[in-house]
Formats: sequence, C-alpha cells, structure tokens
Amino acid sequence: MNILLVEDEQKIADFICEGLRAKSFNVTHCADGNQGFEIANNNKHDAIILDIGLPGRDGLDILRSLRQTGNDTPIILLTARNELGDRVQGLEMGADDYLAKPFYVEELSARLNALLRRHEGTSQHVVEVGSLQLDCISRSLNCHGQSVELSSREFSLLAHLMRSPNQVLTRGQLLEHVWGYDFDPCTNVVDVCIKRIRRKIASLERAGKMIGAIESVRGTGYRLTPR
Repeated sequence: MNILLVEDEQKIADFICEGLRAKSFNVTHCADGNQGFEIANNNKHDAIILDIGLPGRDGLDILRSLRQTGNDTPIILLTARNELGDRVQGLEMGADDYLAKPFYVEELSARLNALLRRHEGTSQHVVEVGSLQLDCISRSLNCHGQSVELSSREFSLLAHLMRSPNQVLTRGQLLEHVWGYDFDPCTNVVDVCIKRIRRKIASLERAGKMIGAIESVRGTGYRLTPR
C-alpha cells in the first residue's frame, strides 16, 4: 500500500514513517504543502495522510484542490485535538477520515487498512435502486444520463444504503460497515457525510428528476426511500 504523508513536524513524520513501514506500508514523505499537492496530483497513491497546518498550501486547501480536480484518493486529515471546526470542514470538503494528535500508529494503520478495503469496493459494477445507479468503477451517482461524482466516503455510505433500500440502518451499523472500525459514538461524521450526499441528490432533483430521499429516522439512523 503506497502512502503519501504530508507533515511538516519532523518528529511526527519520523514516528509515522517508521511505524507504517514496520507494518509494510510504502511511505513517501514531504513537509511542504505546495510540494505535497504536486506529488498528490501527479502520482498515484492508495491513501494520503494530510496535516492541516502546513507551510505553503495548508491541508484544507490541498484537500479542496484535489477534490475539485476529481482526485478521489482516500485522505486522512491530521488535526489538533481541539480543532473541531477544521475536522468538520475537512469532512464536508471530502476527507475520508481524521485523526487528532497525539495518536497511536496502530490506530492510523487500522484506519488506512479500512480505507483500502472500502476503496477497493465491491465487484458488482452497478447498484440500482429505482432511477438511481451507483457506478462502482467511476464511483459516481447516475440518474437519467446525469452523473454526480462522489468522494470515497460518500460512495461507500450511499452504496451501503442502496444495498438495503427502505431499511433503517443505525448510525452504529453505518460506522461499522462504512468506516470499518470502532468509532467515537458521539461523532457526527455519519451526519456530515449524509448531508453532502443529500446535497448531491438534490442537485439532480432540481434538474427535474424526482429520485429518492435519504430519510432521517429519529434516534436511530437513516434509510434510503426510492420515489
């Protein structure tokens, strides 16, 4: 698994590189945001570990630019423990996960492996519910000839909902199946990701296509209801 690490604090970078290489990851490290974006944009990696506070371009700017150019490489953000706003903003912009410093390299390794399993996805090429078609190769949402690109997390979450239409899935189930590991039960990452998907579905409906809705089930979770 080829990993790009963009981190300017040398001690943290050495800690991550040493720990991940001991677990058989191939790690490329750079300490500058401008260089990190160029490497990420011009080379193929299985995942990117991206610090938010960087010289040159900061991590959120790199994330935004990568997603705008269609780069859907899974991205884990590294944040300060008290920077909730940065974490939420990063998830809304298309980050797949985050880790608050300090952390154990074993947890980082587990999250990378979970991202890889999800990104490899399913062998089924197209998942259909009503007029919705989820293309597992282009990782996009299609309806009546219109296509919407999804981030890796959005793709995995919507695919899980589409495989169980009209069925209520709890937040715990979504965390387990989409995120792939035990997560803080108080986290709002599921709700943030659902919000992004709803916005993209709404863009198709505004074009005149009544598609379906991801319904909130109070106190429980979500379900996809075709129209």
